[in-house]
Amino acid sequence: MAGGDPERGRQVALAQGCGACHVIPGVRGAVSWAGPPLTEWARRGYLAGHLPNSPENLVAWLRNPQAISPGSAMPNLGLTEAEARDTAAYLFTLGAERLPPVPAGLPLGPNQAGPREEPRIRPRA
Repeated sequence: MAGGDPERGRQVALAQGCGACHVIPGVRGAVSWAGPPLTEWARRGYLAGHLPNSPENLVAWLRNPQAISPGSAMPNLGLTEAEARDTAAYLFTLGAERLPPVPAGLPLGPNQAGPREEPRIRPRA
């Protein structure tokens, strides 16, 4: 994910206590099932039940989950843009090795790029 550092993201997940609610591979103590497990994140199709699972949408969710899904049990952690990008970068490493290769530069399909209407292309890995 462009602009994010997976190792810093793993540290953010640890420091923010994300493991109090989620199973997160690679994050010490992240073994709770109060929220959904974040295993194989890169292979998921949707985020918060209705948004396409894209890095852009995940960053928005991490920054303000209540704006996307009011009443969700996911709290607003007060993450900065950089912290959210780093955390998203880490989560998108989970399960990425099992994805079939999709060449960069191909247009995204309908509704794959979140709420934006303009066409977008797949980012380079």
